[in-house]
Amino acid sequence: MGNVQKTRWGILACGRIARKFADDLKHVAGAELVAVASRDLERAKSFAELFPARHVLGSYEELVQLDDVDVIYVASPHSHHFEHTMLCLDHDKAVLCEKAFAINSVQAGMMVDKAREKGVFLMEALWSRFLPHYIKVREMIDAGMLGEMKGILANFGFKPADPVPPRLFDPALGGGSLLDIGIYPVFLAQSILGVPENIIAQMDKSSTGVDEQCSIIFQYPNGITATLFSSLATNLETDADIFGRNGRIRLTNRFYEPSASIQYYPGIVSTRTEIPVEREAGWGYQHEARHVQECLSLGLKESPVWGLDKTLELMQTLDRIRAAMGLVYEVDKN
Repeated sequence: MGNVQKTRWGILACGRIARKFADDLKHVAGAELVAVASRDLERAKSFAELFPARHVLGSYEELVQLDDVDVIYVASPHSHHFEHTMLCLDHDKAVLCEKAFAINSVQAGMMVDKAREKGVFLMEALWSRFLPHYIKVREMIDAGMLGEMKGILANFGFKPADPVPPRLFDPALGGGSLLDIGIYPVFLAQSILGVPENIIAQMDKSSTGVDEQCSIIFQYPNGITATLFSSLATNLETDADIFGRNGRIRLTNRFYEPSASIQYYPGIVSTRTEIPVEREAGWGYQHEARHVQECLSLGLKESPVWGLDKTLELMQTLDRIRAAMGLVYEVDKN
């Protein structure tokens, strides 16, 4: 490939998703992990044993002040995305912020305004949007393989193993199924069908008051519906059906991950065709990382694929779902 301009990455927060992202950077030409930061220096050091970096830091303030970091991947819990992204933007650091982008659309709007005001690149790390199988599904729909669109069914459910991570059900951390996993069915429906005209939603409350389960119906003017479900109480198939008058696409188990298969049904069940998708080694985070590097190399401040207006639309829809089912976080009251 010849000489590739290096993109110097910093990682803010050293949890499980950060490990997967760091592992996938080795599949990205020109990517260099130069800094890892945690509020616990020992945690950062143990992370750096697996993923060596020039700077191993015990505070996020040190990370954003580094001159040799081009872009920061914010991998903290979504309850802290606002604070940490604003910190990065205040120091003119480009940001790839993990999803859910924020707790609510007010926070998201302030993050977007800050990035635009300062002319600094910002993108939500909605990795599914960049996966080969999702791009293939979009191509199939655009090619008319489903005909007139009629709807989507999608679910995501798992029962957390003991010990259950406290963040999953902690209202102060934006806990509940919707912002943790329900965002995937919501993203799938909205990215294909658009912003719903009407939303019906109901939750099964956990003992902490957040949604242990969430049932959602998106209604569109022409009778199209999306029926979406998320649960932290049971293990579901976590698959999705996208259907029209002329056919159906089924995304198999873990529809939001690169491991999902695409099944195409132009007629009855026996007409199933497996649609091949090119797969790469890795977890699948390399696709969004490559895209960020392309954007930075072109001097873009927003992604042309998953721009900030799309992120705001998604966050506003998540707000509407919470309003419909009566889930209010403390931060919503500020």
